[in-house]
Amino acid sequence: MSEIVDLGAYGPDFVADPYPYYEKLRAQGPVHHARTPEGAETWLVVGHEAVRAALSDPRLGKDWRAAGLLDGDNGDSPLFTNMLDTDPPHHTRLRKLVAKEFTSRRVEALRPRVQQITGELLDAMLAAPDGRADLVEAFAFPLPMTVICELIGVPSMDRDEFRAWSNEIVSPTSQEAAQEAIQAMAEYLVRLLDDKRATPSDDLLGALIRTSDEDGDQLSRDELVGMAFLLLVAGHETTVSLLANGVRALLQHPAQLAALRAGPSLLDNAVEEMLRYDGPVETATWRFASEPVEIGGTVIPARATVLVVLASASRDPERFIAADDFDITREARGHVAFGHGIHFCLGAPLARMEARIAIRALLDRCPDLAMDADPDALAWRSGMLIRGPERLPIRWTGRVE
Repeated sequence: MSEIVDLGAYGPDFVADPYPYYEKLRAQGPVHHARTPEGAETWLVVGHEAVRAALSDPRLGKDWRAAGLLDGDNGDSPLFTNMLDTDPPHHTRLRKLVAKEFTSRRVEALRPRVQQITGELLDAMLAAPDGRADLVEAFAFPLPMTVICELIGVPSMDRDEFRAWSNEIVSPTSQEAAQEAIQAMAEYLVRLLDDKRATPSDDLLGALIRTSDEDGDQLSRDELVGMAFLLLVAGHETTVSLLANGVRALLQHPAQLAALRAGPSLLDNAVEEMLRYDGPVETATWRFASEPVEIGGTVIPARATVLVVLASASRDPERFIAADDFDITREARGHVAFGHGIHFCLGAPLARMEARIAIRALLDRCPDLAMDADPDALAWRSGMLIRGPERLPIRWTGRVE
C-alpha cells in the first residue's frame, strides 16, 4: 500500500488555493492514495489524461446502493435516485427521459428571462448608496437560483430555505446537519411533486412527471425526487461559484479585464477560461472501484473510493501551456469543468448562457468594478466538491443605467 497523502495537513491554505498542492502531486504521478481534510481515505486522480480516463471508465461506479457500499441514515433517501448516482443501464434510462424535456430549445427560450433577471438584480445591487456589495449575495447566488427555480417550478417563497439545505449538503458543516438537510429537502420535494401532480404545470418538473419514452417508461416517484434534487442543486450551486470565481479572476488580472472590456467578442472564450482556470467544481462526486483499476501506472484496489480532481486536470501543463496563467485569449477547450463521459453535465449550456449574460451585463453596468477586500482574506466554501468564495466584496463609483 502506498503512503497516504494527508490533505488535512495542508491546513486552510489548501482550501483557499489548492492548485500549488495539486501541482506537486501531479509532478509525482497522476494517482495518489490520500486522506481528505474531513478524514476520508480515498484515491485522488490529478493528471488531465488520467482524469479523462477515470471519468469514462465504467469500472469506477456511481451506484453505491447497487454495490452495497452505502451506510448511515442517508442510504435510502430518494434524493440519490438520480442519474449522477447511477450507472448504465439505469443511468442511460434516466438521462434519456430527462434529456427529452431538458432540451436546448427549452434552455434557449430562457434567454430573455435570464437577461431580465440579470438587469433587475443589477438595478437593485447598484442602488446601494455606498457603492459596495457582496457579489455572491446580491448577484451570483440569486441569478442562477431564480432561473433554475422558475425553470423547474419551485415557489419563490421556498428558495431561502432551499438554499440553506443545498449549502449544507454540498458543503457540510457536520454529518448531523447534513443528514437533517437531506431529510428536510427530500420531504419538501415529495410535497412539491405531489402538488404538481394535483395541479399540472408547464415547468420542467411538470413535464418530467408527464414524460414517457416510446415504450411508455416513466420516472418513478423516487426518481422524480432524485432528479428534482439534482437539477435544483447542480443548477444553481455550480453557477454561483462560476460567476464568483470568474469575476474574482478578472478583477485580479487587470490586463485580462481590460482586454475583455475592449473586445466583447472575447466573452465566450473568457467564460471557458474562467471554467478552466478556477472552475466551480473542484472534484467530481465520489466514485468507487468495482474491481482493481489501473490508471497512470497505479492500481486502485477494488471497493476503494475515488475522487477525480477536475480542478487539477484543468491546470495540467501537459495539456495547457502556462496552465497557471489566466488568459482569456487561450484555447481553453479541453477543460473538464463540466466533467467528461456519460456523466457530462446536462446543464452546461444553461450555465454557459447565464455566465455570458451575467458577466457582460456586470461589466457594462460597472465600468470601474473593483475588489473591496484583500483577495487573500476571502473565506472559501468548505469541502472538496464546490470551489468558491462564501462572499466576494466588490465596489464601484460609477454605474451605467
